[in-house]
Amino acid sequence: MILEREQHGRVQVLTLNRPEAANSLNPELIRALGTAFGEIATDADTQVVVLTGAGDRIFCAGMDLRAFSARTDPPADAGPEEAGGRGAAAEADTTVAFDFKNPSAKPVIAAVNGAAVGGGFELALACDLVVAADTARFGLPEVKRGLLAGGGGTLLGTRLPLSLALEIALTGELVPAAQAAAWGLVNRVVPAVEVLPTALALAETIAANGPLAIQMTKLLVRRAVLDDPKRGWGTPEELAAVFGSEDAKEGAMAFMEKRAPAWRGR
Repeated sequence: MILEREQHGRVQVLTLNRPEAANSLNPELIRALGTAFGEIATDADTQVVVLTGAGDRIFCAGMDLRAFSARTDPPADAGPEEAGGRGAAAEADTTVAFDFKNPSAKPVIAAVNGAAVGGGFELALACDLVVAADTARFGLPEVKRGLLAGGGGTLLGTRLPLSLALEIALTGELVPAAQAAAWGLVNRVVPAVEVLPTALALAETIAANGPLAIQMTKLLVRRAVLDDPKRGWGTPEELAAVFGSEDAKEGAMAFMEKRAPAWRGR
């Protein structure tokens, strides 16, 4: 399958499975990602997602240039990167869409097992946490091909000082995992063989918490950073949805009774 799916308790692992094409993003893979995340949205058994790539050299090489070169005109509302990625998916199947801005309301961890370039880097940036192999490299080489990073790479300045974001975007050069971690783009750097186990352990730690609390916390934190700091404050309705939930009561009872909580997601 072009996108492998494997359940590990409350964590689902998605593996980009195009090793013969450097796990690059073509319309079929984009559709598969959209479908998977659409199903995960309503899957009560999955609380956290881990996204990785097949093989041990490349997480994702970004846009499938063969698919891009076969296109004629990109969609009017899509940048060049989107034309071979998100735009291509939308054109092929308007009922399925993968959102590079925020793939899921549930936490998503990128287990970057190798190079993450172009749309592959943008895919990692779309995730909430990143665990990277010490051999991984990150970059936006679109400018080297006469393109631009239209799948979110141009928002890199929201994550880095402007001069660093521009250096990555304008040079097209790749950044080693250790440097990406020093800049705050990566949470953990580990030996390649430990990437998936480390990501799974991190995911399981998150998944052990209350599902409503996890999702609302992610929403508010991302909103404060990517939209407006003032919007990091929950509205009365948003706060009530968590504090007035059955899970909130269960969390308090479990604490007093010194037992693990049995979350219901409501």
